[in-house]
Amino acid sequence: MNRPVVLIALESPHTFWRMSFEHERYLSAAFPGVAFRAAGEGNLAQRLADAHVYFGWRFEPSWLSSAPHLRWIASPAAGTDHLPVAEAHSAGVALTRSYGFHGRPMAEHAMGLVLGFSRGLFMSQRLQRNRTWWKDDLAEEFFDLSGATMAIVGCGSIGGHLARTARAFGMDVIGVRRTPPAASEGGITWMHASAVRQAVSIADVVVDLLPTTQATHHFFDHDLFTACKPGSLFVNLGRAWTVDQSALLAALDTGHLRGAALDVHDPKPLPVRHPLRLHPRVVLTPKSSTLCRTYMDDAVAFFADNLHRYLAGQPLNGLAEVPSAHVHLTGG
Repeated sequence: MNRPVVLIALESPHTFWRMSFEHERYLSAAFPGVAFRAAGEGNLAQRLADAHVYFGWRFEPSWLSSAPHLRWIASPAAGTDHLPVAEAHSAGVALTRSYGFHGRPMAEHAMGLVLGFSRGLFMSQRLQRNRTWWKDDLAEEFFDLSGATMAIVGCGSIGGHLARTARAFGMDVIGVRRTPPAASEGGITWMHASAVRQAVSIADVVVDLLPTTQATHHFFDHDLFTACKPGSLFVNLGRAWTVDQSALLAALDTGHLRGAALDVHDPKPLPVRHPLRLHPRVVLTPKSSTLCRTYMDDAVAFFADNLHRYLAGQPLNGLAEVPSAHVHLTGG
């Protein structure tokens, strides 16, 4: 093999999502036989011409025609719905996502949102503006996490992190996925995707970690929200694509749902007067659940392990599957 060329395109307005000099030095020292090159929007097409490996946040399908030697596209992200999985597969180019390090910040984020509702923190922040005392209001609204049940729909590795965190608060956890593990793990009670209505009917907190596939569009629809336990809390850290927002608003307006915490929504950002922005029982965060100061350290380490595999001709971790119409209920 000629000297492999790895093109890195990890520009970001946030330092913790950018390659640092230390990261570059680490990769150069670990792979002395590899040529690492950086690219920005201005010179990407030119740099792709001789690249064998691409490591970046995004990759447009049209870029494949500018990369005749490309064999592998690597992304530090957990999801692949923004990447040309089918086009890359047709071109004989492997495409990998990353996993294993998104779970901790997302678990922290999810539990922060759950605690905001369970302890009345969001209500307090809202009422402190024009009320002198609101203890009686909180007495009606708070709920105990110890002994409560959380259902994680799309329970993959991220869901495993969240399950362990929830159990530390004394919660019971149901994991819903298309292929549940053969044996119980992490104290999770597993249910097949076909039993999702049963899972949400007994859950005090429902967490959506579903990816974007053809089959998960509006997975949480009127029927599934109706099946939810009355007074339950809905949290979406997966994809906005998976939720019928009109059905969600209806479930909130009737009081069937206690509230909703959404890290994703459509469109992004929501219009200023959008009903989800204005609803008193909705808390929005700006797709910030993966914010983490050590994110790129872990992403580079994951990429380096896969680069060793690539150079040795071994199977890559995180290979993305070509989208299909089958229900895919495993998150990152």
